[in-house]
Amino acid sequence: MSEEGLSRRRALSGAGALIVSFSLERVVLAQELAPAAPQPPQQPLPGSLRTSPMLDAWIRIDGQGITVFTGKVELGQGIKTALLQVAAEELHVEPSQISLITADTVRTPNEGYTAGSQSMQESATAVRHAAAQVRELLIEAAAKHFAVPQEELTAQDGAVIHGDGRSASYRELGSADLLHIAAQPRSKLKEPGFYRVIGRPMPRVDIPAKVFGAVAYVQDLRLPGMVHARVVRPPSYGARLLSVEIGAIERMPGVVKVVRDGSFLAVVAEREYQAVKAMDALALASQWNESPSLPDAARIYDWVRSAPSQENIILEGRPDLESGARNLQAVYHRPFQMHGSIGPSCAVALAEAGGLTVWTHSQGVYPLRGAIAEMLRLPPDKVRAVHMEGSGCYGHNGADDVAADAALVAMAFPDRPVRVQWMRDQEHAWEPFGAAMVTSVRASLDNGGAIADWQYEVWSNAHSTRPGGAGNLVPAWHLATPFAQPVPRPIPQPTGGGDRNAIPIYRFANTRVVHRFIPGMPLRVSALRGLGAYMNVFSIESFMDELAKAADTDPVEFRLRHLEDARAREVVQLAAEKFGWRAAEPAKGRGRGFGFAKYKNLAAYTAVAVELEVEHESGQVRLLRFVAADDSGEIVNPDGVRNQIEGGIVQSASWSLGEAVTFDATRITSRDWSTYPILRFPELPDSVEVHLIDRPGQPYLGTGESAQGPTAAAIGNALADATGVRIRELPFTRRRIKAAIGV
Repeated sequence: MSEEGLSRRRALSGAGALIVSFSLERVVLAQELAPAAPQPPQQPLPGSLRTSPMLDAWIRIDGQGITVFTGKVELGQGIKTALLQVAAEELHVEPSQISLITADTVRTPNEGYTAGSQSMQESATAVRHAAAQVRELLIEAAAKHFAVPQEELTAQDGAVIHGDGRSASYRELGSADLLHIAAQPRSKLKEPGFYRVIGRPMPRVDIPAKVFGAVAYVQDLRLPGMVHARVVRPPSYGARLLSVEIGAIERMPGVVKVVRDGSFLAVVAEREYQAVKAMDALALASQWNESPSLPDAARIYDWVRSAPSQENIILEGRPDLESGARNLQAVYHRPFQMHGSIGPSCAVALAEAGGLTVWTHSQGVYPLRGAIAEMLRLPPDKVRAVHMEGSGCYGHNGADDVAADAALVAMAFPDRPVRVQWMRDQEHAWEPFGAAMVTSVRASLDNGGAIADWQYEVWSNAHSTRPGGAGNLVPAWHLATPFAQPVPRPIPQPTGGGDRNAIPIYRFANTRVVHRFIPGMPLRVSALRGLGAYMNVFSIESFMDELAKAADTDPVEFRLRHLEDARAREVVQLAAEKFGWRAAEPAKGRGRGFGFAKYKNLAAYTAVAVELEVEHESGQVRLLRFVAADDSGEIVNPDGVRNQIEGGIVQSASWSLGEAVTFDATRITSRDWSTYPILRFPELPDSVEVHLIDRPGQPYLGTGESAQGPTAAAIGNALADATGVRIRELPFTRRRIKAAIGV
């Protein structure tokens, strides 16, 4: 190896920082005579390389070819496809030449949760830098093999090639120890002008199995000898099992086991429908004690504002409005809302040889492994969690809980795989909801119609109670020796939880923002897509429209007047231009609205404009068209970004027009699709346009949750435009609209 190659290899392996042109004696002498110089700060590794710095944790090359590993999971957001594109670009191969392994506690790096629109920022960044460094190591190995300078070699199509025609494949060069070194902070990334894969549409690799009925979801998994289990869940949060008669159930066709541990109750059968029938019979044979423990649903927002809370001032400013200015104020409300996953949560578990394997659609296989190990009182290395996609899974739904169900049943019925799937009413009653929230905003306008003062407060429960520990798993609450739920904590800024996006991106002379975090949880709550950003962006952007009207200014122009961020301005202007915002006003009964946010104030910029129609007699809202603009930094797969924005618009429209959890003093009452209606196909918008701003060479910005808040605000603003009445409580149901307009 050349001296240059040796020096580079030493740098890559972290072996030292001696300058090879000096002799060892001169270095020692210099160290003795010179005063100690301050050491430069260690440059952080990019993305998730910070926590898993070894290159072979991300990329391995052997006789089977190229394998890329990620701790993130596919949730329908297209991350598998994007990661393949990123790795292929830097390795100079086609994406089809790469095998991708997603979250598995035995095989992949620990990247925590797939959440917060951070997969591209964390995992894709790590994969890209790892791939670039692996490419350079392969070129270095080839230079040694051919005894030529590295500058005479190029990487192409899975091989390193010399100008004279000699080549060596990656498989030949990729020895076991070549990649077992620590990554370095800087990588020789490909210049955007030479991209062949990044920035171009690529068909989603996860779609064909879903379209053609192959095994795509954990719900589809069928293992040899597998049995089916169903859990009898308590009728309400605090209910406890008093007694159960299991003799008749054990004699039912196909039943092989009834499992009871305290108030945890399940039945195992050879076939799925046998398990369902036995579950129904077991529920009838069970006696529970219940007591009313839930707040008055009709006064839930009073409860939110009066419940004990922790005051966190997240942006300090003068607490009082400027005297003599024109003041406006408003209060906005959001109910508890659910994930409502189309496919009920499911998991498969197998207990054998003193260990446990669980196949799960959890968004965090490593945290789940720890929680299950704690619940079962096993060492963590005895539990393996393997991710499979879940049908309709996103956010913190029932995925972790059903995995714990399957783990408990499998331990009681070892040596055969056990499949557990929740029923629809269990999914709706027991999943963690998005928290109910209240926001209050006051502002003053100066004589020129600009915002001089902004006072904002938000009241909210937690927005993440993910495992964590065993106490975050529903079945662990019901064991004979139960695990207590840990006291939730707020997610700190800058990402935030209930206060996510509570700090406006706009520039005002005085801004004060207070987060009032409520630890007590009358209903189970956790991470619903976007967390508090959905409500905070809705509130901020609704009030911006109210202030624009008071200032007699066009809403888009009013936003631009208060925006200093050049990229934010470009997104707002692009959405308005493509929508035709300057065109004639909508016809009678129609309205147009606008919403904008930079997600978490550090991720994607997204602006949404909508035109809708309101049928006054019925209160029915017809969504005519959406136009969105988005800046997510460098775009890997433009179709994937559009998918995320389009999906976010549709989901937010469903939340904003109809979704709300209902409950009485004892139980959750929205247990099916009639009591928790979601947007149906005839109610979808007539058209959705998404316009993208690509920033080649810029960091990736998370997109998956950026459209929800702007969409809700745009709909609310369009309703006010169409009806002349401002509705500040979500969702905008027909009944609420009719009441507002006096029908």
